[in-house]
Amino acid sequence: MMNREELKRAIYESLSKRRRKFIDKIGYDRWDPFQEPNHPIEIRRDFTNRTAAELARDFLATRRFDEYNLAFARGVYDFCLGIFSKDERYRGMFEFVLWYAEELKKKGIEPSSIWEKD
Repeated sequence: MMNREELKRAIYESLSKRRRKFIDKIGYDRWDPFQEPNHPIEIRRDFTNRTAAELARDFLATRRFDEYNLAFARGVYDFCLGIFSKDERYRGMFEFVLWYAEELKKKGIEPSSIWEKD
């Protein structure tokens, strides 16, 4: 029976020259042919044990249908995907929103009021 390193070498030797060139570029030692694939975003779950779609759906269910439109719903879903992929862009937005809501409250302004039309 082959050990892990022998199996790795056998896999490498069976690859095309083009694929070997790619592995050589990243480094044979760093290459892991046994690495588990990432889970698709649809089946990843957050700390509340919900998928991105479930999280967006549950949030939108707390809103009346006439309170949001397609752009709003799309933004919610995009933000959920950003959270799930741990995208720093969305982390920045998230932290800013938390901070800004506190700033508004300190001044006696209800955060949701900033979206009201004049």
